[in-house]
Amino acid sequence: MATRCRVVLCGSSLVLAGVGQSLEQPCPRFEVVSLEASGEDAARALDTLCPSAVILDLSTMTTAFAFPLLDNHPDLLLIGLDPGGNGLLLLSGQQARQLTSEDLAHFIDRSFPEGQGEEAPPAAQQGGLGP
Repeated sequence: MATRCRVVLCGSSLVLAGVGQSLEQPCPRFEVVSLEASGEDAARALDTLCPSAVILDLSTMTTAFAFPLLDNHPDLLLIGLDPGGNGLLLLSGQQARQLTSEDLAHFIDRSFPEGQGEEAPPAAQQGGLGP
């Protein structure tokens, strides 16, 4: 069985919803999960979900949320989207501009090759969260 990459959309903006839809189409290996919690509730939910990547809206993200999350999950891809611009920010310090959702899907997929990593349990079994 192929390992799936769980991608969590943290927030409730229309931009994130559109990104979620566009990620599932080019790469069925992704399990896209929406999470509308914030702050400590979101951090606890992410601990349970064990995502490969978290995508959030840069306009609502705080460093008080992002940096402890990266400290606790050093292999996590934490990706901030700029809804007013055309780029994204990898909080590892790398920045890319003019990327499409297919580019984003390719980047996440390339970072987690099949057969590597642990298989995450289905999101539906983790507190009722789901796409």
